[in-house]
Amino acid sequence: MQQAATGARTLTVVRQHNSLGAARDLDFGIELLGLVKTGQVGPTLRLYRPAPTVAFGQRDAHLPGFETAAQACRELGFEPLIRKAGGRAAAYHEGTLIVDHVEPHTDAIAGAKGRFAFFGEMMAEALRSTGVPAAVGEIPGEYCPGEFSVHGIHPQDPVHRVKLVGTAQRVVSGGWLFSSVIVVENSAPIRNVLTASYAALGLDWDPATAGAVNDLVPQVDVQAVEDAVIKTYGTYASLTDADFSSLRQ
Repeated sequence: MQQAATGARTLTVVRQHNSLGAARDLDFGIELLGLVKTGQVGPTLRLYRPAPTVAFGQRDAHLPGFETAAQACRELGFEPLIRKAGGRAAAYHEGTLIVDHVEPHTDAIAGAKGRFAFFGEMMAEALRSTGVPAAVGEIPGEYCPGEFSVHGIHPQDPVHRVKLVGTAQRVVSGGWLFSSVIVVENSAPIRNVLTASYAALGLDWDPATAGAVNDLVPQVDVQAVEDAVIKTYGTYASLTDADFSSLRQ
C-alpha cells in the first residue's frame, strides 16, 4: 500500500465469524494492536459483524445526559460502551461490517491524517465496486462527524446523502489500529438508537443522514461488502488468510 497509509507488503486477513460480545469485540482490537506492536503477529486485517452496540466517545461520557443515553440504548437492545478513540456516539449491529486494520510502525503518529484520507477513499472505492454511489467527506448534520466519513448518494434524490462508513484510529508507540465501520443492512434500529442517544446528550444532528448501503442499493448485503473490501485491499497489498483462532494468544 501507499506509504502514507501502511508499510505492509503482505496483510493477513482474518474473518471473525462470531461476535465475542460487544465489549470483548471492542477490546480485542486494542489487544490486537498490542500484539502487532510487539511483533507477536504481523500486519493484520480483522473483519467481523458486531453485536448491537453504541460506542460513545470520551467527551460523551462526561455530558450530563450520558446515563440517560446509556439507558435508552439498553432499552433499544444496544449495549452502551465508551471507546478509547475520539469522536461522538456511533451505533452498529449485525448488519454492519467492522474492519480492523493493525500494523507495526516506528512513527505511527506521522501518518495519522494520511491514513484517514487513504482508507476513507479505499472504503468508498470498495462500495462503488458494488454499485453504491459513494464518496468521502463529512455531510451536514451527520452523527459522529468526521472529515473523512464515507457517504452514499441516494440514486433517486442526489441531494440526499447518508453516512455509510465511519472511521477511527488509535496510535501507540510502535503501531496503529485503523477501524472502519460500514453500515450495510437494517438502518432503522441504528437511526432509532442514535436519535434517543443524541437527544439525551443534548447534541444536534440530522437523523436523515443515518442510513445503510442497502437503503441505496437494495441487493447489496454484508457478505457482498466484505468481498468487495477484501478485493479492494488485494489491489494494494498481497493478502493471505488465517483462522481467527491464530490471533487468540
